[in-house]
Amino acid sequence: MKVLMFGWEFPPHISGGLGTACYGLTKGLAEYKDVDVIFVVPKAFGDENQSTMKLIGANDVPVTRKNVVFNDLQKKIDYYEVESAMVPYCDPEEFWKLSSKKYSEETSFIETDTDGRLEFSGKYGPDLLHEIYKYSLVADVIARDNDFDLIHAHDWLAYPAGIAAKERSGKPLVIHVHATDFDRSGGSVNPQVYEIEKRGMDAADKIITVSNLTRRIVIEKYGVDPEKVTTVYNAVEPVSQEEKIKLKKGVEDKIVTFLGRITMQKGPEYFVEAANMVLQKMNNVRFIMAGSGDMMNAMIKRAAELKISDRFHFTGFLKGDDVFDMFRMSDVFVMPSVSEPFGIVPLEAMQTNVPVIISNQSGVAEILKFAVKIDYWDTQAMADAIYGLLNYPAMWNMFMKHGKKEVDSLQWKNSAKNVRDVYIDALKTA
Repeated sequence: MKVLMFGWEFPPHISGGLGTACYGLTKGLAEYKDVDVIFVVPKAFGDENQSTMKLIGANDVPVTRKNVVFNDLQKKIDYYEVESAMVPYCDPEEFWKLSSKKYSEETSFIETDTDGRLEFSGKYGPDLLHEIYKYSLVADVIARDNDFDLIHAHDWLAYPAGIAAKERSGKPLVIHVHATDFDRSGGSVNPQVYEIEKRGMDAADKIITVSNLTRRIVIEKYGVDPEKVTTVYNAVEPVSQEEKIKLKKGVEDKIVTFLGRITMQKGPEYFVEAANMVLQKMNNVRFIMAGSGDMMNAMIKRAAELKISDRFHFTGFLKGDDVFDMFRMSDVFVMPSVSEPFGIVPLEAMQTNVPVIISNQSGVAEILKFAVKIDYWDTQAMADAIYGLLNYPAMWNMFMKHGKKEVDSLQWKNSAKNVRDVYIDALKTA
């Protein structure tokens, strides 16, 4: 089966777990000879790994040009579609009324380059909603010009593109819910985002969620039929033996790491408070907050207020090898997320022999046995868990050894099998 897949980012150009998950899933699907993937992103940079699929950048697809064959001339020519605004036999005032009415009710203006291509930043900037709209316009063209059996759209950013492709082709649509706005906003949802999510869920023939936690939100908050929703857990890419070698830290202190977006959803303030409690009991430990986000300045200020800045370090955003280098230097990883649909980062930490502490409010807590689980708001329990792992070698070794073995079994090829099963169901019921 041929799958037309819409995403928003793809390694090495990623801002979070979405791009990592898309890459892992496409690699897992490549294990199946009967599945071919065309992966579409708003902006292709040219250095993406395309060994397991074909990648299309919406920024490279002309939307105003079409190829037409005139059989009598036996040759192909390009032409531009132009909507004429000429109105015969009317005075200037009447022309203005007619043309302004026509444009205000029917016409949307978009700016293209000389070849008819739209410009995309491929990021999450102030024009995000406009870029999502433009993405759906290009999706219509891609759906017209490509052969496929099924559409798969990742997260709300790509739902309108998936809907446009379905409307153009009539092929079944599967949407993949990596998060909802209830997760990102803490319950204060953005009406525009909610509307896009709701439209995607209503239009979809099948819905994949990354955890049962997210599945419940989709069913309860968006009014979706439970029969339509299937949970498929994320996984991790295997790490080679060379990558597992621990780097020399350069300091004798223990290192405790938070890695993720520094936003309300990820609970960074609880990590800072727990760090302060640990530092009251021991001083041979350093805390790292790796990432960027709208709460970063507030966290720097809070660390200064608590007078722990000399033991608290901010690295900024990390990606690629820098992430694994950070894990190799870490003794404990903490993910205190307030609402985490899944959470791939703890799995990456466990791969590199780092014990993890995760919140009960994360989807990954549903499948991990050898992780310390706490409520995100219970900073005392978080501090106790950090202190215990740092000071009791037997405890640290148990979580490290069994956690590593557990995460090695969570492979993308297994997740891909479950996604393929959803595809088959969607094709049967379409």
